[in-house]
Amino acid sequence: MLQKLLHRIQSKSAVVGVLGLGYVGLPLVRAFTRGNGKGGVRCIGFDVDPTKISKLLKGQSYIKHIPSSYIRELLDEGKFDATTDFTRLKECDALIICVPTPLTKNRDPDMRYVQSTADAIAKHLRRGQLVVLESTTYPGTTREIVLPALEKTGKKVGKDFLLAYSPEREDPGRTDFDTQTIPKVVGGYDAGSLKAAAALYGCAVKSVVPVNSCEVAEASKILENCYRCINIAMINEMKVIFDRMGIDVWEVIAAAKTKPFGFQAFYPGPGLGGHCIPIDPFYLSWKAKRYDVTARFIELAGELNVGMPYYVISKVAEALNEKGKAIRGSKILVLGLAYKKDVDDLRESPSIVLIEQLQHRGAKVDYNDPHIPTTHKQREHDLKLKSVPLTAANLKKYDLVLISTDHSAYDYAMIVRHAKLVVDTRNATSKVMVGREKIIKA
Repeated sequence: MLQKLLHRIQSKSAVVGVLGLGYVGLPLVRAFTRGNGKGGVRCIGFDVDPTKISKLLKGQSYIKHIPSSYIRELLDEGKFDATTDFTRLKECDALIICVPTPLTKNRDPDMRYVQSTADAIAKHLRRGQLVVLESTTYPGTTREIVLPALEKTGKKVGKDFLLAYSPEREDPGRTDFDTQTIPKVVGGYDAGSLKAAAALYGCAVKSVVPVNSCEVAEASKILENCYRCINIAMINEMKVIFDRMGIDVWEVIAAAKTKPFGFQAFYPGPGLGGHCIPIDPFYLSWKAKRYDVTARFIELAGELNVGMPYYVISKVAEALNEKGKAIRGSKILVLGLAYKKDVDDLRESPSIVLIEQLQHRGAKVDYNDPHIPTTHKQREHDLKLKSVPLTAANLKKYDLVLISTDHSAYDYAMIVRHAKLVVDTRNATSKVMVGREKIIKA
């Protein structure tokens, strides 16, 4: 079984199925169809959202950094197909799971999507297939959720199918690294699974990093994101402390990072966004409790970051109060809906929390984002808003402009010139010289 699969991978005759065509799955399709300088393999994309499938089959991309021209090229060459028909899973030699792993309202792991996808694969699992989970999750997920679902069929891992975990490392908006150039950590359930998974990803990425188990691979992604979460939490706390002291945290960071060793710069913001950093620490702390361990440091970092939008709102309230206004009844324009600059990704974006909380306090809130013309319904949010034009006349209509995402497209001098009041959470206005008396850093 293993040798047959390896032969198909090496001969580029293998078909790769990608389940979940979002910000992880679609770039993965591109990596596999491009190939690692040796010609790519054919991919079939699976998703439960018929709108996504319809767009892809028309050659339309819904992710900014994946050009529609590339999708059309793949379709024309017969290297890519997209479907909601999961009976076609049988056509694939390898199946890669790229579905969301959100948190519940109680901040416990929500594994519904992994479980339902594993169950869907089990219905159509055939002998010789390799199944890989890529969704970010806690250590043990592949063994505890995916494996039992697949073995309910009576088939056995290592004998009838192969199983591995390889954490996604997507970072939308980066130009220095992409799916193909970011080293790929791979952990197999057994030696054969590791060999097959490493060979598979070797077709698509420049560097494969094999590890000894699925759990090590799962834990590596958690470690990466906890590292970032904790350091961002620390700098967010520093921001609050230094603000009380009348010290500019951004100037402090700029000075500290001149040290050539022992310090890496992290930057404060209005909260954490994206699918990984706001979520992964809570996954680990949840799992740790099953081993009678309290992840106090990690939980504290998570709580600090979760609280940052409310700190920003307090700064908005202070700024308006200085002008004799309250949040209730004020008109506020939020600049930037995406969770970070120059992307169209609003997953877990703090801007959404800011808008909802400001609305809850009685403000009339609009937003502008050049990358997100309209909001769409998410699992727990549905703003039902459209991006308003960013013009001098429009800026003058608002009591306050809140910079939540520092997109490069924004002319910050123009914004400050025409706005009545600006609360800047990203230090985006640091180079604006005229009108600085209007700017409040948050």
